[in-house]
Parts: sequence; C-alpha cells; structure tokens
Amino acid sequence: MTVTNSPPLRWVKSSYSVDNGGACVEWAPDHATSSGIVPVRDSKNPGGPVLNLSVGAFTGLVTLARSTEL
Repeated sequence: MTVTNSPPLRWVKSSYSVDNGGACVEWAPDHATSSGIVPVRDSKNPGGPVLNLSVGAFTGLVTLARSTEL
C-alpha cells in the first residue's frame, strides 16, 4: 500500500462572506482546479466538516447565493 501526504488545502473566504460574524464560507480553489472537487467549509469552524461538491454542484450553489437576498 502506498501512502502519500497531501499538502494542506489553501482556503479562501467567499466574497459573499462578511466579517461581522455572519455567514462565513470558505472554499479551496487550488484543490478544485486539480481534482474537480470543490471543498467548502464554515470559516468559523475550520476543524469541522467539509462539504465536497462537484464543480457543477458548486456552480449551482454560487448561482443560488447570487440570486438570494440576505
């Protein structure tokens, strides 16, 4: 069995996130580019669960966010 160590993900805060403790979403664009899987997490809980989306599902999520009033 071969074990490889993956580099840590570089997380980027969404431009839709606000700095006042509200909705804070981060994603890992480098991983998305290399694998086709878009990891998404809550920036307030970096050790918490990560939602792994296909590129198409992530595109749908962004489209929904853009069309919704907060």
